[in-house]
Amino acid sequence: MAKAKPGPSRPGEFELIQRLFAPLSRGFPDAYGLADDVAYVALEGGLVRAGEELVLKTDALVAGVHFLAEDEGDLVARKLLRVNLSDLAAKGATPVGYLLMTALAPARDEAWLAEFAAGLAADQATFGIGLLGGDSVATPGATTLSVAAIGRVAAGRAVLRRGARPGDRIYVSGTLGDAALGLKAAAGGLAGIDAAARAFLIDRYRLPQPRLALGLALVGTARAMIDISDGLVADLGHICEVSGVGAVVEVALLPLSHAAKASLAGEPALLASVLGGGDDYELLFTAPPATEATLAELGARLGVAVTVIGRIEAGQGVRVLDPEGHPVAVPVAGYQHF
Repeated sequence: MAKAKPGPSRPGEFELIQRLFAPLSRGFPDAYGLADDVAYVALEGGLVRAGEELVLKTDALVAGVHFLAEDEGDLVARKLLRVNLSDLAAKGATPVGYLLMTALAPARDEAWLAEFAAGLAADQATFGIGLLGGDSVATPGATTLSVAAIGRVAAGRAVLRRGARPGDRIYVSGTLGDAALGLKAAAGGLAGIDAAARAFLIDRYRLPQPRLALGLALVGTARAMIDISDGLVADLGHICEVSGVGAVVEVALLPLSHAAKASLAGEPALLASVLGGGDDYELLFTAPPATEATLAELGARLGVAVTVIGRIEAGQGVRVLDPEGHPVAVPVAGYQHF
């Protein structure tokens, strides 16, 4: 099969790796300066310590699906890293490094790629991780970017989806619906909100905040946990399915930002985006009622809102109730690729 040729304003594959990506591996000797075909990671004494386990996660972003074609390279890079780190946070894991795959359309020129590499460098410094290896190819289709994130967690202590029990309370971090509304704002919607609210929502869509410190602190307290990537109802449904339980969510309890409240005030139907929209990358977890004070103190200490939004019950599926206790229809529970 013929390979797509790189665009005229982009360096060749190996020059691209050495110029833009190899510097991202400095300080991580296991990566061998990206000069070999693989990275060699010691399982004890290297990235993982005695008594710990690896946590591995891969997520991809596709232009036109997960980010807008005109988005700046640095923001795309940071979102790519952060959506993967968010999954590590939901396991209570600490990130240690990542692998990167880029399938680049001809329009991604050297200037965009330099921005992309700068974004990776900025977040590597923020989160204390490094690039260990990967692959770069050209594509005639949409630019596709993938990260395989590597984390560590104490053996047997990862918080999985399957631990929810009837009687647990359902918690979320931060605020909900901002990213889904931000995508609408970036596409020219939400005409009724002011410029500051619009900018806030778009930033929440383009630059998620992985709750790594909170996820680590929830180990031993949260019984089941997931990050909200596909949508609140869909992701809570994943917890319910593997835990063999049902869930009740109360609309009146949902934590909303000022910008989201302003959006819903003008268009109440946007509640569907709060319940079924994705990309918030907040933590969604269950915990026993007796932990309420501990969780309130934890949220205050970390500067992250931790809010009860419902309860786990016997049964199956997710029920959403309005302030009067009536069922709320959720036309689309969350994003699905297929």
